[in-house]
Amino acid sequence: MRGNVSLIQRSNYRNFVAAKDDFLIDLLVGMGQVTQEQLDSAQELANLNGEGVVDTLVQQGVLQPIDVTRAMATYYGTELVELTGMRLSDDIISLVPRHLAKKYNVVPIGKTEGGGVIVAVADPSDLEAIDSLRMLLNTEVEVRVALPQEIEETIENYYGSNDNSLGKMIQEITEGEVDLEGPGGILAAADDGSTVDADAPIIKLVNSIIVDAFKSRASDIHLEPMAKTFRVRYRIDGNLHEVKGPPKRLQSSVITRLKIQSNMSISEKRIPQDGRIQMNIGGKSLDFRVSCLPTTHGESIVMRILDKEGIKLGLAELGFLTDDQQVFEHLISLPDGILLVTGPTGSGKTTTLYACLNYINRPDRKIITVEDPVEYVLSGINQVHVNDAVGLSFSAALRAILRQAPNIIMVGEIRDLETASIAINASLTGHLVFSTLHTNDAPSAVTRLIDIGVKPFLIATSARAFMAQRLVRKICKKCGAPASLTEHERTVLGIDEATEKAGNVMLGKGCPNCKNGYRGRLGIFEIFQVGDEARKLIYQKLSASVLRQKARELGMRTLREDGIRKILAGMTSAEEVIQTTVSDFEQ
Repeated sequence: MRGNVSLIQRSNYRNFVAAKDDFLIDLLVGMGQVTQEQLDSAQELANLNGEGVVDTLVQQGVLQPIDVTRAMATYYGTELVELTGMRLSDDIISLVPRHLAKKYNVVPIGKTEGGGVIVAVADPSDLEAIDSLRMLLNTEVEVRVALPQEIEETIENYYGSNDNSLGKMIQEITEGEVDLEGPGGILAAADDGSTVDADAPIIKLVNSIIVDAFKSRASDIHLEPMAKTFRVRYRIDGNLHEVKGPPKRLQSSVITRLKIQSNMSISEKRIPQDGRIQMNIGGKSLDFRVSCLPTTHGESIVMRILDKEGIKLGLAELGFLTDDQQVFEHLISLPDGILLVTGPTGSGKTTTLYACLNYINRPDRKIITVEDPVEYVLSGINQVHVNDAVGLSFSAALRAILRQAPNIIMVGEIRDLETASIAINASLTGHLVFSTLHTNDAPSAVTRLIDIGVKPFLIATSARAFMAQRLVRKICKKCGAPASLTEHERTVLGIDEATEKAGNVMLGKGCPNCKNGYRGRLGIFEIFQVGDEARKLIYQKLSASVLRQKARELGMRTLREDGIRKILAGMTSAEEVIQTTVSDFEQ
Protein backbone atom coordinates (compact mmCIF):
# COMPACT_ATOMS: atom_id res chain seq x y z
CA MET A 1 0.00 0.00 0.00
CA ARG A 2 3.01 2.30 0.42
CA GLY A 3 4.43 4.31 -2.44
CA ASN A 4 4.95 7.80 -3.77
CA VAL A 5 2.13 10.16 -2.84
CA SER A 6 1.21 13.17 -4.96
CA LEU A 7 1.15 16.69 -3.52
CA ILE A 8 -2.59 16.78 -4.12
CA GLN A 9 -3.14 13.66 -2.04
CA ARG A 10 -0.97 15.01 0.76
CA SER A 11 -2.73 18.37 0.75
CA ASN A 12 -6.05 16.60 1.29
CA TYR A 13 -4.84 15.80 4.79
CA ARG A 14 -3.97 19.35 5.76
CA ASN A 15 -7.43 20.11 7.10
CA PHE A 16 -8.42 16.51 7.64
CA VAL A 17 -5.93 15.74 10.41
CA ALA A 18 -5.30 19.21 11.85
CA ALA A 19 -7.74 18.83 14.75
CA LYS A 20 -6.89 15.20 15.39
CA ASP A 21 -3.11 15.34 15.80
CA ASP A 22 -2.93 14.42 19.46
CA PHE A 23 -4.78 11.13 19.51
CA LEU A 24 -3.52 10.20 16.02
CA ILE A 25 0.09 10.71 17.06
CA ASP A 26 -0.34 8.44 20.07
CA LEU A 27 -2.09 5.86 17.93
CA LEU A 28 0.49 5.95 15.14
CA VAL A 29 3.37 5.67 17.59
CA GLY A 30 1.60 2.78 19.30
CA MET A 31 1.12 1.05 15.94
CA GLY A 32 4.83 1.41 15.17
CA GLN A 33 4.25 3.67 12.19
CA VAL A 34 6.37 6.52 13.59
CA THR A 35 9.54 6.45 15.69
CA GLN A 36 10.16 8.92 18.49
CA GLU A 37 13.05 10.42 16.54
CA GLN A 38 10.83 11.02 13.48
CA LEU A 39 8.14 12.48 15.72
CA ASP A 40 10.53 14.94 17.41
CA SER A 41 11.86 16.11 14.05
CA ALA A 42 8.35 16.56 12.65
CA GLN A 43 7.16 18.46 15.74
CA GLU A 44 10.03 20.92 15.43
CA LEU A 45 9.29 21.51 11.72
CA ALA A 46 5.55 21.71 12.34
CA ASN A 47 5.98 24.40 14.98
CA LEU A 48 8.24 26.33 12.64
CA ASN A 49 5.73 26.21 9.74
CA GLY A 50 2.57 26.44 11.82
CA GLU A 51 1.25 23.10 10.53
CA GLY A 52 -0.01 19.89 12.12
CA VAL A 53 2.46 17.21 13.10
CA VAL A 54 0.67 14.42 11.26
CA ASP A 55 0.41 16.57 8.14
CA THR A 56 4.13 17.26 8.35
CA LEU A 57 4.89 13.55 8.66
CA VAL A 58 2.82 12.92 5.51
CA GLN A 59 4.60 15.71 3.62
CA GLN A 60 7.97 14.27 4.64
CA GLY A 61 6.96 10.86 3.33
CA VAL A 62 7.37 9.27 6.76
CA LEU A 63 3.66 8.45 6.69
CA GLN A 64 1.47 7.67 3.74
CA PRO A 65 -2.17 8.86 3.64
CA ILE A 66 -3.23 5.22 3.91
CA ASP A 67 -1.39 4.96 7.25
CA VAL A 68 -3.37 7.87 8.67
CA THR A 69 -6.66 6.51 7.33
CA ARG A 70 -5.90 3.06 8.78
CA ALA A 71 -5.19 4.63 12.14
CA MET A 72 -8.51 6.50 12.02
CA ALA A 73 -10.32 3.26 11.22
CA THR A 74 -8.61 1.49 14.10
CA TYR A 75 -9.38 4.28 16.58
CA TYR A 76 -13.09 4.32 15.70
CA GLY A 77 -13.35 0.53 15.51
CA THR A 78 -14.46 0.36 11.89
CA GLU A 79 -13.19 -1.25 8.71
CA LEU A 80 -10.82 0.30 6.18
CA VAL A 81 -11.99 -0.15 2.58
CA GLU A 82 -10.18 0.42 -0.69
CA LEU A 83 -12.51 2.09 -3.20
CA THR A 84 -10.09 1.99 -6.11
CA GLY A 85 -11.03 -1.00 -8.22
CA MET A 86 -14.28 -1.55 -6.29
CA ARG A 87 -17.25 -1.91 -8.65
CA LEU A 88 -20.51 -0.52 -7.37
CA SER A 89 -23.83 -1.41 -8.98
CA ASP A 90 -26.41 1.22 -9.84
CA ASP A 91 -28.65 -0.28 -7.12
CA ILE A 92 -26.01 0.48 -4.49
CA ILE A 93 -25.21 3.97 -5.82
CA SER A 94 -28.91 4.87 -5.83
CA LEU A 95 -29.06 4.31 -2.04
CA VAL A 96 -27.53 7.76 -1.53
CA PRO A 97 -28.72 10.57 -3.83
CA ARG A 98 -26.11 12.51 -5.70
CA HIS A 99 -26.56 15.77 -3.78
CA LEU A 100 -26.15 14.02 -0.39
CA ALA A 101 -23.08 12.08 -1.53
CA LYS A 102 -21.41 15.31 -2.58
CA LYS A 103 -22.59 17.35 0.41
CA TYR A 104 -21.39 14.87 3.03
CA ASN A 105 -18.53 13.41 0.95
CA VAL A 106 -19.70 9.81 1.30
CA VAL A 107 -19.96 6.83 -1.05
CA PRO A 108 -22.53 4.03 -0.61
CA ILE A 109 -20.78 0.65 -0.85
CA GLY A 110 -23.38 -1.86 0.32
CA LYS A 111 -26.47 -2.70 2.31
CA THR A 112 -26.78 -3.83 5.92
CA GLU A 113 -28.63 -7.00 6.85
CA GLY A 114 -31.48 -4.84 8.12
CA GLY A 115 -31.82 -3.00 4.80
CA GLY A 116 -29.78 0.05 5.77
CA VAL A 117 -26.85 1.52 3.87
CA ILE A 118 -23.11 1.08 4.35
CA VAL A 119 -21.15 4.21 3.43
CA ALA A 120 -17.45 4.97 3.07
CA VAL A 121 -16.34 8.23 4.70
CA ALA A 122 -13.04 10.00 5.04
CA ASP A 123 -13.66 11.28 8.57
CA PRO A 124 -15.51 8.89 10.91
CA SER A 125 -15.29 11.48 13.70
CA ASP A 126 -17.78 13.77 11.91
CA LEU A 127 -20.74 12.42 13.83
CA GLU A 128 -22.91 15.41 12.92
CA ALA A 129 -22.65 14.60 9.20
CA ILE A 130 -23.32 10.90 9.82
CA ASP A 131 -26.37 11.66 11.96
CA SER A 132 -27.70 14.09 9.33
CA LEU A 133 -27.27 11.45 6.65
CA ARG A 134 -29.06 8.89 8.81
CA MET A 135 -31.97 11.28 9.33
CA LEU A 136 -32.24 12.36 5.67
CA LEU A 137 -32.10 8.79 4.36
CA ASN A 138 -34.42 7.62 7.13
CA THR A 139 -32.49 4.38 7.49
CA GLU A 140 -29.65 2.74 9.39
CA VAL A 141 -26.19 3.96 8.32
CA GLU A 142 -23.03 1.93 8.92
CA VAL A 143 -19.67 3.62 8.44
CA ARG A 144 -16.48 2.40 6.80
CA VAL A 145 -13.33 4.49 6.29
CA ALA A 146 -11.59 5.22 2.97
CA LEU A 147 -8.96 7.60 1.64
CA PRO A 148 -10.35 11.10 0.93
CA GLN A 149 -8.78 11.01 -2.53
CA GLU A 150 -10.50 7.71 -3.33
CA ILE A 151 -13.85 9.05 -2.12
CA GLU A 152 -13.52 12.13 -4.34
CA GLU A 153 -12.62 10.02 -7.37
CA THR A 154 -15.45 7.55 -6.74
CA ILE A 155 -18.01 10.34 -6.40
CA GLU A 156 -16.66 11.81 -9.64
CA ASN A 157 -16.88 8.47 -11.45
CA TYR A 158 -20.35 7.45 -10.29
CA TYR A 159 -22.14 10.75 -9.74
CA GLY A 160 -20.52 12.91 -12.39
CA SER A 161 -18.52 16.12 -12.48
CA ASN A 162 -18.48 18.59 -9.65
CA ASP A 163 -19.39 21.24 -12.19
CA ASN A 164 -23.04 20.37 -11.83
CA SER A 165 -24.57 22.90 -14.20
CA LEU A 166 -27.65 20.71 -14.62
CA GLY A 167 -28.17 20.55 -10.87
CA LYS A 168 -27.77 24.30 -10.58
CA MET A 169 -30.27 24.84 -13.38
CA ILE A 170 -32.84 22.60 -11.70
CA GLN A 171 -32.27 24.38 -8.39
CA GLU A 172 -32.74 27.80 -10.01
CA ILE A 173 -36.06 26.76 -11.56
CA THR A 174 -37.25 25.01 -8.42
CA GLU A 175 -36.49 27.99 -6.21
CA GLY A 176 -37.83 30.56 -8.69
CA GLU A 177 -41.47 31.58 -8.69
CA VAL A 178 -42.46 31.16 -12.33
CA ASP A 179 -45.70 30.13 -13.99
CA LEU A 180 -44.59 27.17 -16.07
CA GLU A 181 -47.80 26.28 -17.85
CA GLY A 182 -50.30 29.04 -17.23
CA PRO A 183 -51.51 31.59 -19.79
CA GLY A 184 -48.60 33.69 -20.97
CA GLY A 185 -46.16 31.55 -18.98
CA ILE A 186 -42.78 30.47 -20.29
CA LEU A 187 -44.20 27.41 -21.98
CA ALA A 188 -47.07 29.14 -23.73
CA ALA A 189 -46.95 27.53 -27.19
CA ALA A 190 -48.67 28.29 -30.43
CA ASP A 191 -50.26 25.60 -32.57
CA ASP A 192 -47.25 25.69 -34.87
CA GLY A 193 -44.97 24.71 -32.00
CA SER A 194 -43.35 28.10 -31.46
CA THR A 195 -42.59 29.22 -27.93
CA VAL A 196 -42.87 32.63 -26.37
CA ASP A 197 -39.43 32.96 -24.83
CA ALA A 198 -36.39 31.16 -26.19
CA ASP A 199 -34.44 32.00 -23.03
CA ALA A 200 -37.07 30.62 -20.66
CA PRO A 201 -35.69 28.62 -17.72
CA ILE A 202 -37.48 25.40 -18.74
CA ILE A 203 -35.89 25.60 -22.20
CA LYS A 204 -32.47 26.11 -20.63
CA LEU A 205 -33.14 23.10 -18.39
CA VAL A 206 -34.01 20.83 -21.31
CA ASN A 207 -30.97 22.01 -23.24
CA SER A 208 -28.79 21.42 -20.17
CA ILE A 209 -30.04 17.81 -19.88
CA ILE A 210 -29.13 17.20 -23.53
CA VAL A 211 -25.71 18.88 -23.30
CA ASP A 212 -24.92 17.09 -20.02
CA ALA A 213 -25.77 13.75 -21.67
CA PHE A 214 -23.56 14.54 -24.67
CA LYS A 215 -20.63 15.49 -22.43
CA SER A 216 -21.12 12.23 -20.53
CA ARG A 217 -20.79 10.29 -23.83
CA ALA A 218 -24.36 8.98 -23.50
CA SER A 219 -26.00 7.16 -26.40
CA ASP A 220 -29.54 7.56 -25.02
CA ILE A 221 -31.42 9.87 -22.65
CA HIS A 222 -34.31 8.31 -20.72
CA LEU A 223 -36.86 10.61 -19.05
CA GLU A 224 -39.21 8.39 -17.09
CA PRO A 225 -42.22 9.51 -15.02
CA MET A 226 -42.41 7.58 -11.75
CA ALA A 227 -45.15 7.76 -9.09
CA LYS A 228 -43.42 10.49 -7.07
CA THR A 229 -40.34 11.37 -9.10
CA PHE A 230 -39.29 12.27 -12.63
CA ARG A 231 -36.31 10.05 -13.31
CA VAL A 232 -33.53 10.94 -15.77
CA ARG A 233 -31.03 8.31 -16.85
CA TYR A 234 -28.20 8.28 -19.40
CA ARG A 235 -27.08 5.13 -21.20
CA ILE A 236 -23.29 5.25 -21.25
CA ASP A 237 -21.34 2.38 -22.88
CA GLY A 238 -24.49 0.27 -22.78
CA ASN A 239 -25.27 0.75 -19.06
CA LEU A 240 -27.89 3.08 -17.61
CA HIS A 241 -26.74 5.67 -15.04
CA GLU A 242 -29.22 7.76 -13.08
CA VAL A 243 -28.53 11.49 -12.79
CA LYS A 244 -30.24 14.25 -10.88
CA GLY A 245 -33.66 14.78 -12.44
CA PRO A 246 -36.05 17.73 -12.34
CA PRO A 247 -38.70 17.78 -9.60
CA LYS A 248 -41.97 16.00 -10.36
CA ARG A 249 -43.82 19.28 -10.85
CA LEU A 250 -41.66 20.10 -13.89
CA GLN A 251 -42.43 16.76 -15.59
CA SER A 252 -45.21 18.01 -17.86
CA SER A 253 -43.25 21.12 -18.84
CA VAL A 254 -40.10 19.21 -19.80
CA ILE A 255 -42.06 16.66 -21.85
CA THR A 256 -44.04 19.41 -23.58
CA ARG A 257 -40.84 21.24 -24.52
CA LEU A 258 -39.31 18.08 -26.01
CA LYS A 259 -42.48 17.28 -27.96
CA ILE A 260 -42.45 20.80 -29.41
CA GLN A 261 -38.80 20.42 -30.44
CA SER A 262 -39.53 17.01 -31.99
CA ASN A 263 -42.53 18.27 -33.99
CA MET A 264 -44.93 16.00 -32.09
CA SER A 265 -48.50 16.91 -31.19
CA ILE A 266 -48.50 18.36 -27.67
CA SER A 267 -52.24 17.82 -27.35
CA GLU A 268 -52.05 14.08 -28.08
CA LYS A 269 -51.10 12.14 -24.94
CA ARG A 270 -52.86 8.83 -25.54
CA ILE A 271 -50.78 7.22 -28.31
CA PRO A 272 -47.04 6.76 -28.96
CA GLN A 273 -45.31 9.36 -31.12
CA ASP A 274 -41.93 9.63 -32.83
CA GLY A 275 -39.93 12.68 -33.81
CA ARG A 276 -36.45 14.08 -34.45
CA ILE A 277 -34.39 16.97 -33.13
CA GLN A 278 -31.29 18.52 -34.70
CA MET A 279 -28.79 20.40 -32.56
CA ASN A 280 -25.23 21.69 -32.73
CA ILE A 281 -23.25 20.94 -29.56
CA GLY A 282 -19.59 21.81 -29.22
CA GLY A 283 -19.27 22.32 -32.97
CA LYS A 284 -20.77 18.90 -33.73
CA SER A 285 -24.02 18.38 -35.62
CA LEU A 286 -26.19 15.86 -33.76
CA ASP A 287 -29.52 14.23 -34.56
CA PHE A 288 -31.81 12.97 -31.82
CA ARG A 289 -34.41 10.30 -32.54
CA VAL A 290 -37.17 10.89 -30.00
CA SER A 291 -39.78 8.36 -28.89
CA CYS A 292 -42.74 9.29 -26.68
CA LEU A 293 -44.74 6.54 -24.96
CA PRO A 294 -47.79 7.03 -22.68
CA THR A 295 -47.27 5.27 -19.31
CA THR A 296 -49.15 5.02 -16.02
CA HIS A 297 -47.56 8.13 -14.51
CA GLY A 298 -47.16 10.24 -17.64
CA GLU A 299 -45.39 10.20 -20.98
CA SER A 300 -41.98 8.53 -21.11
CA ILE A 301 -39.40 10.07 -23.46
CA VAL A 302 -36.36 8.26 -24.87
CA MET A 303 -33.90 10.21 -27.00
CA ARG A 304 -31.34 8.32 -29.09
CA ILE A 305 -28.28 10.48 -29.71
CA LEU A 306 -27.12 9.98 -33.29
CA ASP A 307 -23.56 11.25 -33.55
CA LYS A 308 -22.65 11.43 -37.24
CA GLU A 309 -18.96 11.28 -36.40
CA GLY A 310 -19.50 7.96 -34.64
CA ILE A 311 -20.36 6.12 -37.86
CA LYS A 312 -17.19 7.13 -39.68
CA LEU A 313 -15.36 4.23 -38.11
CA GLY A 314 -12.81 2.02 -39.78
CA LEU A 315 -13.20 -1.72 -39.40
CA ALA A 316 -10.36 -1.81 -36.85
CA GLU A 317 -12.24 0.65 -34.62
CA LEU A 318 -15.22 -1.73 -34.56
CA GLY A 319 -13.10 -4.22 -32.63
CA PHE A 320 -11.90 -6.63 -35.34
CA LEU A 321 -8.59 -8.31 -34.65
CA THR A 322 -6.25 -8.51 -37.65
CA ASP A 323 -7.24 -11.98 -38.90
CA ASP A 324 -11.00 -11.35 -38.65
CA GLN A 325 -10.59 -7.94 -40.25
CA GLN A 326 -8.84 -9.46 -43.27
CA VAL A 327 -11.63 -12.03 -43.63
CA PHE A 328 -14.33 -9.39 -43.33
CA GLU A 329 -12.64 -7.00 -45.78
CA HIS A 330 -12.54 -9.85 -48.31
CA LEU A 331 -16.24 -10.64 -47.77
CA ILE A 332 -17.46 -7.07 -48.26
CA SER A 333 -15.32 -6.64 -51.37
CA LEU A 334 -16.99 -9.50 -53.22
CA PRO A 335 -18.96 -8.53 -56.37
CA ASP A 336 -22.20 -10.27 -55.35
CA GLY A 337 -23.89 -12.39 -52.70
CA ILE A 338 -25.52 -11.60 -49.38
CA LEU A 339 -23.89 -10.90 -46.01
CA LEU A 340 -26.14 -11.01 -42.93
CA VAL A 341 -25.19 -9.45 -39.59
CA THR A 342 -27.12 -10.91 -36.66
CA GLY A 343 -27.63 -10.03 -33.03
CA PRO A 344 -30.15 -8.53 -30.61
CA THR A 345 -31.24 -4.88 -30.60
CA GLY A 346 -28.39 -2.64 -29.49
CA SER A 347 -25.59 -4.99 -30.51
CA GLY A 348 -24.11 -2.56 -33.06
CA LYS A 349 -25.37 -4.20 -36.29
CA THR A 350 -26.29 -0.90 -37.97
CA THR A 351 -22.95 0.68 -37.06
CA THR A 352 -21.14 -2.30 -38.58
CA LEU A 353 -23.13 -2.04 -41.80
CA TYR A 354 -22.46 1.71 -42.06
CA ALA A 355 -18.75 1.03 -41.55
CA CYS A 356 -18.95 -1.50 -44.41
CA LEU A 357 -20.59 1.05 -46.69
CA ASN A 358 -17.99 3.68 -45.81
CA TYR A 359 -15.22 1.17 -46.59
CA ILE A 360 -16.55 0.24 -50.04
CA ASN A 361 -18.08 3.61 -51.01
CA ARG A 362 -16.34 4.79 -54.20
CA PRO A 363 -17.42 7.04 -57.09
CA ASP A 364 -17.63 4.06 -59.47
CA ARG A 365 -20.18 2.22 -57.29
CA LYS A 366 -23.85 2.98 -56.77
CA ILE A 367 -25.05 2.17 -53.26
CA ILE A 368 -28.70 2.31 -52.16
CA THR A 369 -30.02 1.58 -48.67
CA VAL A 370 -33.53 0.83 -47.44
CA GLU A 371 -33.91 1.68 -43.76
CA ASP A 372 -36.56 2.10 -41.08
CA PRO A 373 -35.71 4.76 -40.11
CA VAL A 374 -32.71 6.37 -41.80
CA GLU A 375 -30.61 7.08 -38.72
CA TYR A 376 -27.53 8.62 -40.34
CA VAL A 377 -27.22 10.44 -43.63
CA LEU A 378 -24.19 9.12 -45.53
CA SER A 379 -22.46 11.19 -48.18
CA GLY A 380 -22.52 9.69 -51.66
CA ILE A 381 -25.14 7.04 -50.83
CA ASN A 382 -28.84 6.96 -51.82
CA GLN A 383 -30.93 6.24 -48.72
CA VAL A 384 -34.63 5.31 -48.74
CA HIS A 385 -36.81 5.74 -45.67
CA VAL A 386 -39.47 3.03 -45.27
CA ASN A 387 -42.99 4.45 -44.87
CA ASP A 388 -45.64 1.77 -44.38
CA ALA A 389 -48.37 4.41 -44.11
CA VAL A 390 -48.06 5.14 -47.85
CA GLY A 391 -47.23 1.59 -48.90
CA LEU A 392 -43.44 1.98 -49.06
CA SER A 393 -42.47 -1.20 -47.21
CA PHE A 394 -39.06 -2.92 -47.30
CA SER A 395 -40.22 -5.22 -50.10
CA ALA A 396 -41.81 -2.40 -52.15
CA ALA A 397 -38.71 -0.23 -51.79
CA LEU A 398 -36.46 -3.15 -52.77
CA ARG A 399 -38.42 -3.78 -55.96
CA ALA A 400 -38.12 -0.12 -56.89
CA ILE A 401 -34.41 0.27 -56.19
CA LEU A 402 -33.52 -2.77 -58.29
CA ARG A 403 -34.67 -0.69 -61.27
CA GLN A 404 -32.15 1.98 -60.22
CA ALA A 405 -29.26 -0.33 -61.24
CA PRO A 406 -27.33 -0.32 -57.94
CA ASN A 407 -24.11 -2.26 -57.33
CA ILE A 408 -24.59 -2.56 -53.58
CA ILE A 409 -27.81 -2.71 -51.54
CA MET A 410 -28.27 -2.46 -47.81
CA VAL A 411 -31.59 -3.61 -46.33
CA GLY A 412 -32.04 -2.41 -42.75
CA GLU A 413 -33.66 -5.66 -41.60
CA ILE A 414 -35.10 -8.82 -43.13
CA ARG A 415 -38.47 -9.27 -41.42
CA ASP A 416 -40.55 -11.46 -43.74
CA LEU A 417 -40.40 -13.91 -46.62
CA GLU A 418 -41.13 -11.28 -49.28
CA THR A 419 -38.24 -9.05 -48.23
CA ALA A 420 -35.90 -12.05 -47.83
CA SER A 421 -36.81 -13.42 -51.27
CA ILE A 422 -36.21 -10.10 -53.04
CA ALA A 423 -32.91 -9.55 -51.21
CA ILE A 424 -31.67 -13.05 -52.03
CA ASN A 425 -32.76 -12.80 -55.66
CA ALA A 426 -30.95 -9.46 -55.90
CA SER A 427 -27.77 -11.12 -54.60
CA LEU A 428 -28.14 -13.85 -57.25
CA THR A 429 -28.40 -11.30 -60.06
CA GLY A 430 -25.07 -9.55 -59.54
CA HIS A 431 -25.70 -7.35 -56.50
CA LEU A 432 -23.87 -7.31 -53.19
CA VAL A 433 -26.50 -7.21 -50.43
CA PHE A 434 -26.04 -6.39 -46.74
CA SER A 435 -28.78 -6.87 -44.16
CA THR A 436 -29.51 -7.82 -40.55
CA LEU A 437 -31.45 -10.51 -38.72
CA HIS A 438 -32.42 -10.92 -35.07
CA THR A 439 -30.78 -14.23 -34.09
CA ASN A 440 -28.52 -15.20 -31.20
CA ASP A 441 -25.63 -16.59 -33.25
CA ALA A 442 -24.41 -16.80 -36.83
CA PRO A 443 -25.52 -20.36 -37.80
CA SER A 444 -29.03 -19.65 -36.45
CA ALA A 445 -29.49 -17.17 -39.30
CA VAL A 446 -29.76 -20.14 -41.66
CA THR A 447 -32.56 -21.81 -39.67
CA ARG A 448 -34.28 -18.44 -39.23
CA LEU A 449 -34.40 -17.88 -43.00
CA ILE A 450 -35.70 -21.42 -43.53
CA ASP A 451 -38.36 -20.83 -40.85
CA ILE A 452 -39.74 -17.77 -42.65
CA GLY A 453 -39.97 -19.77 -45.88
CA VAL A 454 -36.73 -19.29 -47.84
CA LYS A 455 -35.65 -22.42 -49.73
CA PRO A 456 -32.35 -23.94 -48.46
CA PHE A 457 -30.83 -24.04 -51.94
CA LEU A 458 -31.38 -20.27 -52.30
CA ILE A 459 -29.64 -19.62 -48.98
CA ALA A 460 -26.72 -21.90 -49.85
CA THR A 461 -26.31 -20.34 -53.29
CA SER A 462 -26.57 -16.66 -52.31
CA ALA A 463 -25.04 -16.39 -48.84
CA ARG A 464 -21.38 -15.45 -48.54
CA ALA A 465 -21.27 -15.28 -44.73
CA PHE A 466 -23.30 -14.84 -41.57
CA MET A 467 -21.80 -12.76 -38.78
CA ALA A 468 -23.10 -12.50 -35.21
CA GLN A 469 -21.87 -9.71 -32.96
CA ARG A 470 -22.17 -8.26 -29.47
CA LEU A 471 -20.81 -5.13 -27.81
CA VAL A 472 -18.58 -5.19 -24.73
CA ARG A 473 -17.12 -2.27 -22.82
CA LYS A 474 -13.46 -1.38 -23.42
CA ILE A 475 -10.91 -1.07 -20.65
CA CYS A 476 -10.04 2.58 -20.06
CA LYS A 477 -6.61 3.32 -21.53
CA LYS A 478 -5.77 5.89 -18.86
CA CYS A 479 -6.45 3.83 -15.74
CA GLY A 480 -6.18 0.29 -17.10
CA ALA A 481 -3.61 -1.77 -15.21
CA PRO A 482 -2.41 -5.41 -15.32
CA ALA A 483 -4.74 -7.72 -13.42
CA SER A 484 -5.39 -11.40 -12.79
CA LEU A 485 -8.47 -13.47 -13.47
CA THR A 486 -10.29 -14.99 -10.53
CA GLU A 487 -10.53 -18.75 -10.20
CA HIS A 488 -14.22 -18.53 -11.09
CA GLU A 489 -13.49 -16.52 -14.25
CA ARG A 490 -10.80 -18.97 -15.37
CA THR A 491 -13.17 -21.90 -14.83
CA VAL A 492 -16.12 -20.29 -16.64
CA LEU A 493 -14.02 -19.14 -19.59
CA GLY A 494 -11.84 -22.27 -19.76
CA ILE A 495 -8.57 -20.34 -19.49
CA ASP A 496 -5.63 -22.05 -17.78
CA GLU A 497 -3.00 -20.15 -15.81
CA ALA A 498 -0.33 -20.58 -18.49
CA THR A 499 -2.60 -19.03 -21.13
CA GLU A 500 -3.45 -16.16 -18.81
CA LYS A 501 0.21 -15.44 -18.06
CA ALA A 502 1.01 -15.42 -21.77
CA GLY A 503 -1.68 -12.80 -22.32
CA ASN A 504 -2.12 -9.24 -21.12
CA VAL A 505 -5.18 -9.23 -18.85
CA MET A 506 -6.14 -5.67 -17.84
CA LEU A 507 -8.66 -4.04 -15.54
CA GLY A 508 -9.62 -0.37 -15.23
CA LYS A 509 -9.36 1.15 -11.77
CA GLY A 510 -11.74 4.04 -12.48
CA CYS A 511 -10.73 7.62 -13.24
CA PRO A 512 -12.30 10.94 -14.37
CA ASN A 513 -11.78 9.83 -17.98
CA CYS A 514 -14.08 6.81 -17.72
CA LYS A 515 -17.04 5.12 -16.04
CA ASN A 516 -16.05 2.43 -13.54
CA GLY A 517 -12.87 1.57 -15.44
CA TYR A 518 -14.46 1.41 -18.90
CA ARG A 519 -14.58 3.90 -21.76
CA GLY A 520 -16.28 3.11 -25.06
CA ARG A 521 -17.32 -0.22 -26.52
CA LEU A 522 -16.02 -2.67 -29.10
CA GLY A 523 -17.49 -5.63 -30.92
CA ILE A 524 -16.91 -9.33 -30.49
CA PHE A 525 -17.68 -11.35 -33.59
CA GLU A 526 -18.62 -14.80 -34.84
CA ILE A 527 -18.09 -15.21 -38.59
CA PHE A 528 -19.61 -18.22 -40.36
CA GLN A 529 -18.22 -18.28 -43.90
CA VAL A 530 -20.28 -20.21 -46.45
CA GLY A 531 -17.93 -22.39 -48.47
CA ASP A 532 -18.57 -25.65 -50.31
CA GLU A 533 -18.77 -27.76 -47.12
CA ALA A 534 -21.08 -25.24 -45.44
CA ARG A 535 -23.38 -25.23 -48.50
CA LYS A 536 -23.79 -29.00 -48.21
CA LEU A 537 -24.77 -28.57 -44.54
CA ILE A 538 -27.36 -25.90 -45.44
CA TYR A 539 -28.88 -28.19 -48.08
CA GLN A 540 -29.41 -30.83 -45.37
CA LYS A 541 -31.62 -28.48 -43.29
CA LEU A 542 -29.78 -29.34 -40.07
CA SER A 543 -31.00 -28.03 -36.72
CA ALA A 544 -29.35 -24.86 -35.37
CA SER A 545 -27.35 -26.74 -32.70
CA VAL A 546 -26.01 -29.35 -35.17
CA LEU A 547 -25.22 -26.69 -37.76
CA ARG A 548 -23.37 -24.69 -35.10
CA GLN A 549 -21.25 -27.67 -34.15
CA LYS A 550 -20.43 -28.40 -37.80
CA ALA A 551 -19.57 -24.71 -38.36
CA ARG A 552 -17.10 -24.86 -35.45
CA GLU A 553 -15.51 -27.95 -36.97
CA LEU A 554 -15.09 -25.95 -40.19
CA GLY A 555 -13.16 -23.27 -38.28
CA MET A 556 -15.79 -20.81 -37.06
CA ARG A 557 -14.66 -18.95 -33.93
CA THR A 558 -17.54 -18.36 -31.49
CA LEU A 559 -18.49 -15.11 -29.73
CA ARG A 560 -17.14 -16.48 -26.44
CA GLU A 561 -13.84 -17.48 -28.06
CA ASP A 562 -13.41 -14.08 -29.71
CA GLY A 563 -14.22 -12.44 -26.37
CA ILE A 564 -11.52 -14.52 -24.66
CA ARG A 565 -8.98 -13.35 -27.25
CA LYS A 566 -9.87 -9.76 -26.42
CA ILE A 567 -9.58 -10.39 -22.68
CA LEU A 568 -6.07 -11.77 -23.20
CA ALA A 569 -5.27 -8.78 -25.42
CA GLY A 570 -6.22 -6.37 -22.61
CA MET A 571 -9.11 -4.88 -24.58
CA THR A 572 -12.01 -5.87 -22.31
CA SER A 573 -12.65 -7.71 -19.05
CA ALA A 574 -13.69 -11.26 -18.22
CA GLU A 575 -16.77 -9.88 -16.47
CA GLU A 576 -17.96 -8.22 -19.69
CA VAL A 577 -17.47 -11.33 -21.83
CA ILE A 578 -19.17 -13.62 -19.31
CA GLN A 579 -22.17 -11.28 -19.06
CA THR A 580 -22.49 -10.79 -22.81
CA THR A 581 -21.93 -14.31 -24.18
CA VAL A 582 -23.01 -17.83 -23.28
CA SER A 583 -20.76 -20.84 -22.91
CA ASP A 584 -20.12 -22.75 -26.11
CA PHE A 585 -21.38 -25.87 -24.33
CA GLU A 586 -24.70 -24.23 -23.43
CA GLN A 587 -25.79 -23.54 -27.01
